[in-house]
Amino acid sequence: MSKSAALTWDAVRQHAGRWLSAARPKTLPLAVTPVLGALLLALADTGRIAPLTALATLLAAAGIQIGTNLHNDAADYERGTDTGERLGPPRASAQGWFTSAQVKRAAHIAFLTSFILGLLLVLRGGWPILLLGLAAIAAGYAYTGGPKPIAYGPYGELYVLGFFGIAAVAGSYYLQTLTLSAGAISLGLALGLPAAAVLLLNNYRDFDTDRAAGRHTLCHLLGRRTARLVYAGLLLAPVPLMLWGGLPGTTWPVLAALPAAAWLIRQLHTRRGQALNALLARTAQYQMLLVGLYGLGLFLGWLRH
Repeated sequence: MSKSAALTWDAVRQHAGRWLSAARPKTLPLAVTPVLGALLLALADTGRIAPLTALATLLAAAGIQIGTNLHNDAADYERGTDTGERLGPPRASAQGWFTSAQVKRAAHIAFLTSFILGLLLVLRGGWPILLLGLAAIAAGYAYTGGPKPIAYGPYGELYVLGFFGIAAVAGSYYLQTLTLSAGAISLGLALGLPAAAVLLLNNYRDFDTDRAAGRHTLCHLLGRRTARLVYAGLLLAPVPLMLWGGLPGTTWPVLAALPAAAWLIRQLHTRRGQALNALLARTAQYQMLLVGLYGLGLFLGWLRH
């Protein structure tokens, strides 16, 4: 390979890597895990899943998450929130990798892709899925867009609980079974709570810079000490919800999540600043752990039969 070709290839890789970073792939489990949990629940209730519907649901959920991330990147930069004092990972617009207009166009493409996939899902789920999909896309734009962005007020955690928990699980379950169940709502709550904990922790980390930018999140309303208590509750509450929330199959393995929750709660009391970035990733993984333990319980139940 010639030197010029090598330089060109390095530039392409750098460009692609920056777009990948802008999409924030580490946040994708928050969109995908509730869908996987709903698939496990549907399999436990009916003994089968619709694989193509499951794949389209996973891709649509990931597209909405990516679109929300990209729009957040551009909108925060335009509002002056992302400054050099920010403690989180670098953002594409703030770093000058791309203009905010380019990042917004990429967000539109991600949302459009999810909308097209959603139209295919509507063929199976009907108008409830159409309304849910449109609401999810609108919420993705409203998270940091419009005159009163959700992320700039104290209701962000409720938004996450609703869309990344209850709606994601209930909608995905409905697409598989064409019904709803108490178990789907319980699981949606259980998985939405740690997702809300991720946002709470993000805002806890950015407490000072967010306040300087005019944001008034739940953390600012509660204060740091109470926010730590709420974080603990968001991590602990899913366990009883999954144990006694009407989920089919064997659920006792979710008790194994409690030591992980205790470790995360302890870490929040000892970490500060950029050290909280790793804790954010671990909190997102806690949601995955809950689904994995529920899946383990179902597997153990099937082995007994």
